[in-house]
Amino acid sequence: MALPGVPRYTVVSSRRTKLVPALLLLALSGRINGQHVTVDIAPSHAVNRISPLQAFGAGIDRDPLQSVKTIFDPAHVATMLSAGWGGVSYRLNTELSIQAWHWNPNGVWSDAANQQGYFVGARNSAGSIQRSFGYNLPHRGVTSNDGSSGGYSRLDDGNLNTYWKSNPYLSQQFTGEDDSLHAQWVMVDLGAKQGVNAIEIAWADPYAVNYRVQYWTGGDAIYDPAHGRWKDFPRGAVSGAIGGTATLRLAENRVQAQFVRIWMTASSGTCDSHGSSDIRNCLGFAIREIYLGHVGAQGQFVDLMQHEKDDGQTATYCSSVDPWHAPTSVAKDDGEQPGFDLVFTSGITRGLPMTVPVAMLYDNPDNAASEITYLTQHGYSINYVEMGEEPDGQFIVPEDYAALYIQWADAIHRVAPGVRLAGPVFEGVTDDIPTWPDANGNASWFTRFLNFLRSHGHLADFNVMTYEHYPFDPCNIEWGSLYDEPRLVSHIVKVWQKDGLPPETAQEITEYNIAFDQSARYMQTYAALWHADFVGSFLAAGGHAAYYYQYEPLPMYEGCGGWGTFGMFNVGDNYTIKQESAQFFSAQMLTQEWAEPVDAIHSVYPAASDVQDRDGNVLVTAYALQRPDGEWALLLVNKDPHTPHSVSVRFHDAGGAHYFQDGVAQVTFGSQQYEWHANGANGFADPDGPIARSEEAGGAGAQYVLPKASVIVLRGNVH
Repeated sequence: MALPGVPRYTVVSSRRTKLVPALLLLALSGRINGQHVTVDIAPSHAVNRISPLQAFGAGIDRDPLQSVKTIFDPAHVATMLSAGWGGVSYRLNTELSIQAWHWNPNGVWSDAANQQGYFVGARNSAGSIQRSFGYNLPHRGVTSNDGSSGGYSRLDDGNLNTYWKSNPYLSQQFTGEDDSLHAQWVMVDLGAKQGVNAIEIAWADPYAVNYRVQYWTGGDAIYDPAHGRWKDFPRGAVSGAIGGTATLRLAENRVQAQFVRIWMTASSGTCDSHGSSDIRNCLGFAIREIYLGHVGAQGQFVDLMQHEKDDGQTATYCSSVDPWHAPTSVAKDDGEQPGFDLVFTSGITRGLPMTVPVAMLYDNPDNAASEITYLTQHGYSINYVEMGEEPDGQFIVPEDYAALYIQWADAIHRVAPGVRLAGPVFEGVTDDIPTWPDANGNASWFTRFLNFLRSHGHLADFNVMTYEHYPFDPCNIEWGSLYDEPRLVSHIVKVWQKDGLPPETAQEITEYNIAFDQSARYMQTYAALWHADFVGSFLAAGGHAAYYYQYEPLPMYEGCGGWGTFGMFNVGDNYTIKQESAQFFSAQMLTQEWAEPVDAIHSVYPAASDVQDRDGNVLVTAYALQRPDGEWALLLVNKDPHTPHSVSVRFHDAGGAHYFQDGVAQVTFGSQQYEWHANGANGFADPDGPIARSEEAGGAGAQYVLPKASVIVLRGNVH
């Protein structure tokens, strides 16, 4: 399948007359000698096989309120498609924001009489879903996490009429396992170590019959969970509790602690304020308020916590949240998700299968099954289904995520037996994800997730391993960070393999960019260099597909690294596309110049250069494709910000050395074609393209000039 609407380019100019002076200058500067790119083309040494329309994609996500109708209109879609991306990955921001997702605005409530409870979207409604919304959860127990801010926990909001409640789908009724195997927990972060020896817990229904109050012995219990352990307070173990408000003297003397946890293993089974008509109201655990501190000199309780209805409260965390909610909690201030019908009929998918999500951490399996039924009944093609999003950023333990995964997998496969499932959709990490050690000392989140699926006979339901990639700190992105990217990518691919990922399970990055927040680097040539280097590195490491984030044209915002946008365009009022940004051009270099824009197999071969700086950093990275049209395409990234480099290119196999034939197409995008001029929200690029093209010589003696700070594709036939 050829990529529609994308022009195929021919060489229209020659730079051969300019090559000799350039080489002379490089020789005089000492930059020409010993600079080689070598490609191993032995057929058995190919490191990957990809189809560009499946391997190169882009992600869509929640957009500003009242925007999706404009963003997905024909003019915008045509411009977005011109970047050359193939498939689409639908991202689900509601999971990050601790919200239930009404993928279909029409549906039924579990408490139909009061129009509240657990919502299931209508599977048989007409194909008219243009937008959808998240709904805030009233029984939230998290102040903030790695995706949500601006909310607050009900555990210390100062209101005894509100309460946190755990997810009923993690109780024995749904997991089939004793509640002690999926213990639920809440945790208080006092901000610094303080003297603690008392706690007061105002329980709601259902309350914990058996629980333990513990303190953390390590450093940061959230962001360094592998180095430390939870220890019971001397009087912290409670059994046979009867609810109400429990005041506990945890120790005779104060224990210095920053993190304190309530670990709940047996529930009363009594029903919450929503009544006994739905068993889910009676499962799990619920707490109205927590007061943590010490007993003073006069025997009085001294509370160390701040009780507020905003992020001024003492930070709390929880194992899970009950997805019960009501229509009044719709989160329109957070924007809107593009509706499935709008997306599938807009043309943005090119008719290819789309990677779709189901809400899992804060939803119910019936809603997920209804969504997949709706999509299949409307003839919408599904690539695979991602199960929730960013569980590591929600601080859920792997066994709990896996227990939900199994329930959702069963529900989905009852309505669509052949659909492939994916996860865990990790945040943009570059190393293994640690969690609190289990009884065997295992602190690897992913290993324990895989072990749970395997031990419960559900590893076959894990068809694609997906995660995100945001490698750099947005507040401090240095030029030298570019040198780290190939190592970071190859390392994380190996980490998942070491954790036990079956070799036959594909790895896909369903969301990627430079960093998790805006930065001025997004708008600079820097972004194009990083982009090409990342994609080349990931495919060379064996990755199956990568989805650029973000497809939609959205305005610049000011992040900690300055003004920038995740997307490929500089956008004006009403999402008008004023000009392309650097990553638009790098997208075209990947999808239309390096790869042949067709749905056909390309082979990836090892390539390397010896161009280094005095510190041993590789300044020129190389990635090789053999295309179905018979040409060899070499993607080169010159990360030297100051100096062009000239390289020779040699291909080798058992038959010896081989070289490009005459008529090598050189395509270049870099600092000579694009320059960003920062001016806050009014920044602009000048020049803003186009990509430069020339025809070069082949043969053993050919040298190819790689301009400073540039992405280059050399393409041609090889003897």
